[in-house]
Amino acid sequence: MATTSQEKRNSGISMVGDVPWGTHFCQFYRTKQDLLDILVPYFKAGLENNEYCMWVTSEPLSVEEAKGAMRENVPGFADSLEKGQIEIIPYDRWYTEGGSFEEARVLNGWVSRLEGARKKGFDGLRLTGNTFWLEKEDWNAFTDYEGAVNSVIGNYKMLAVCTYSLEKCGVVEILDVVKNHEFALAMNQGKWQVVNLPASCRAA
Repeated sequence: MATTSQEKRNSGISMVGDVPWGTHFCQFYRTKQDLLDILVPYFKAGLENNEYCMWVTSEPLSVEEAKGAMRENVPGFADSLEKGQIEIIPYDRWYTEGGSFEEARVLNGWVSRLEGARKKGFDGLRLTGNTFWLEKEDWNAFTDYEGAVNSVIGNYKMLAVCTYSLEKCGVVEILDVVKNHEFALAMNQGKWQVVNLPASCRAA
């Protein structure tokens, strides 16, 4: 399943544009609306471009709220949901299934979803996961996981955006997050902006 393709995909996010498979970026948010601003068009583009989509939710956005926003903004969403092109589930059915976070299980889960999607005829996997559920004691393990994702995802036909609440991130946490992603989206004076970190500062 590994790929070195530089085929571009429409991110659905105007300030990001087209990105190659294997792109792994993050969003810092404050509100539920911040999440919807980015994730609804992101998944709309995925559905329109024959990608399998997976949205793992956490506070402040519930599964039903995410589905409701997609129904309102994405023509044909009900059909996409019914035919199994998009999966929207809570974090405890993915990240902490079984009662705790396990890096290998989650990483293998993404690859397994991709393999299943490809067998069904989808071009690749578009995913997001909200990290609001993370507690301080989980932070280091999750940071290691993000580093692993960053090194693995480039070999697959996947796009991933990880969302982080600024309510839970201090300066140290923000630096940890940014170094494990290709770029970040953050609100500045009412507008979304792309924040790039020099490659030399990111995790290998």
